[in-house]
Amino acid sequence: MSEEKVLILDFGSQYTQLIARRIRESKVYCEIHPYILSSEAIRGKSPQGIVLSGGPASVYDKGAPKVEEQLFHLGIPVLGICYGMQLMASLLGGDVVPSKEREYGEAQLEIVESRHIFAGLEEGRSYRVWMSHGDRVEKLPPGFMTMACSPNSPIAAMGEPARALFGLQFHPEVVHTEIGGQILRNFLFHICQCHETWDMRSFVEASIERIKAQVGEERVICALSGGVDSSVVAALVHKAIGDKLTCIFVDNGFLRNGEAQEILDIFRDSLHLDLRFVDARKDFLNSLRGVEDPEQKRKVIGGLFITIFEREAEKLGKVGFLVQGTLYPDVIESVSFKGPSATIKSHHNVGGLPERMRLKVIEPLRELFKDEVRRAGEELGLPDWIVHRQPFPGPGLAVRVIGEVTEGRLEILRKADAIVQEEITKAGLYREVWQAFAVLLPIRTVGVMGDERTYEHVLALRVVSSLDGMTADWVRLPYELLTKIANRIINEVKGVNRVVYDISSKPPSTIEWE
Repeated sequence: MSEEKVLILDFGSQYTQLIARRIRESKVYCEIHPYILSSEAIRGKSPQGIVLSGGPASVYDKGAPKVEEQLFHLGIPVLGICYGMQLMASLLGGDVVPSKEREYGEAQLEIVESRHIFAGLEEGRSYRVWMSHGDRVEKLPPGFMTMACSPNSPIAAMGEPARALFGLQFHPEVVHTEIGGQILRNFLFHICQCHETWDMRSFVEASIERIKAQVGEERVICALSGGVDSSVVAALVHKAIGDKLTCIFVDNGFLRNGEAQEILDIFRDSLHLDLRFVDARKDFLNSLRGVEDPEQKRKVIGGLFITIFEREAEKLGKVGFLVQGTLYPDVIESVSFKGPSATIKSHHNVGGLPERMRLKVIEPLRELFKDEVRRAGEELGLPDWIVHRQPFPGPGLAVRVIGEVTEGRLEILRKADAIVQEEITKAGLYREVWQAFAVLLPIRTVGVMGDERTYEHVLALRVVSSLDGMTADWVRLPYELLTKIANRIINEVKGVNRVVYDISSKPPSTIEWE
């Protein structure tokens, strides 16, 4: 990890992770923390700069989230965005009031002061920006000046350059703000004096040295699923400690066609990992007999996985560490402020294992977003089909067979899913969409095949686009492609006579059906 860093204090904005992405795209390392981080803790982290995110609250509301005023006196550059700007103005002696007209969406921003945060932009010219606010700064804090305005916000940007404090009423992190990238770069490189030190090569090299020092001569185990996260973390740790790492791959019977063999071929034969393979297909299938509730499915599968993993780990003798593929969004959701609650959910990638097995946990990817994990995988030389694999649920196809899971229903879904993957790939869309998959429904419908009546299964197609899986929209696939997929499934997969397309977004729906 780079020693230089920028801290983002989160007030619940839907764009907070996007701010972090934009900063990291500029090759500057940043971290997201809840807004309650104390000034003393911030000083201890020695950041080059601080960004205050937007948020849904109004600064004049009772109980509105606030930072300590001392933060603005640490001598560290601060950029407040939307709510962050309003909070800065309020705490430093300015006035924030409800806007006469809510400003949401595209707006025209006129640059009043073309230096500092707006260096390189044309004074007096208007630029397209993205607004999302119901309040505005009515009076500047002492010492601040207006740097930009918009039709509904006379103070759309403000600053006190002497103390490197700046505020923006609009969102520079979204693509709709045409000058957003330049504004953020001005803040990072001119105001904060950051350098381009954050990239995947330096991350991988630093991680290898850190893992070596942490592990010493002890043995390490890793649960390998073949997904992007577990594959990248296994390759990274193996590069650091070699044969002191043992990966355990459990085939639970809910994988896609040929997937188990592909994983074995890559990691055992090509990457030369010490890989223990456990064929537990019958155990998992038997454990789900009569189970229809999706939460119960997940609990049964998770519990059996832990039991098998513990048993296999004991065979290895003394083991000191467990490797987990925890990513930065997992960490953020566990500690960051979002809306009215301080914690969304706690993530435990291998539920219960650290406590029950008394292993020390290694999480080399906990600083990375999913796209950065993919770049790390490329840097480590992993094959393209693993690095760019679409997200796949931990319980596998078991939660895409709606209702009871049987071998017959799994076989129908595997064959249909293979067709979906093949046609999406042939159409050049595999890496363009977030997920594309099939779901087997627990209903049958009447059909006609060869002049005969049929009464067979219904299969749903689900294809969505997303940035991070938190929200998603259904993909408008070409009719020709939908027709081809549906025709192939009905003609080639015995037991299916109807295909439907899921056109619901997240929210209110989820991406997976279970």
